[in-house]
Amino acid sequence: MIKLCLADNHPVVHYGMKAYFKENPDISLVGVVNNLDSLLDILNKKTVDAAVVDLELEGLTSISSVKSLVREFPDTRIIIFTNLAEQIYAPNALKAGVSAYLHKSSKMEELESAIKKVQQGEIIFSDAVKKNLALLNKGKKSERLYRKLSSREIEVLRYLSEGKKNKEIAKLLDLNEKTISTYKLRLLIKLHVTNLVDLVNKAKTLDIV
Repeated sequence: MIKLCLADNHPVVHYGMKAYFKENPDISLVGVVNNLDSLLDILNKKTVDAAVVDLELEGLTSISSVKSLVREFPDTRIIIFTNLAEQIYAPNALKAGVSAYLHKSSKMEELESAIKKVQQGEIIFSDAVKKNLALLNKGKKSERLYRKLSSREIEVLRYLSEGKKNKEIAKLLDLNEKTISTYKLRLLIKLHVTNLVDLVNKAKTLDIV
């Protein structure tokens, strides 16, 4: 029996997962949480074979938090289940060591299959992500723009697009405010824009946020 934990902000996802796995003969839902601290508490106290985690989970402020989960709990397979765009976030999540990346548009049967496969040591991500990884340095210039961004730059851009100020982002990412300003400048240069409004708009057209 695979012992599964769900970490997601949304009650409707909690309800759906509980209902789907209620009488599953192979998977037992041993924990359902809505923030990173609660997830860490369960992982420290219980045996958890796989954790289904939303990248937008409360308290999960950066890819570094994902890396820490993978490093601190090597016996727990981390499966990302999120609405954030695969082509942008999956490569960095995979580099962080997650076992699978699924978009929330996936069917529950796909998620169940991924949970079972990662227990056999497989790494699961979509054909679209595989294609993007394979074509990392190919394609039109406009299509390559987001690939020039580091995982940290993507995180800063995500928070800027949410209307957060440099000071707020610095606190979330545990960085110096001056460092955030530097990342912001790099983003303006890399995405070929001159102001924050155009930066956010460019990010939206490239499906970065």
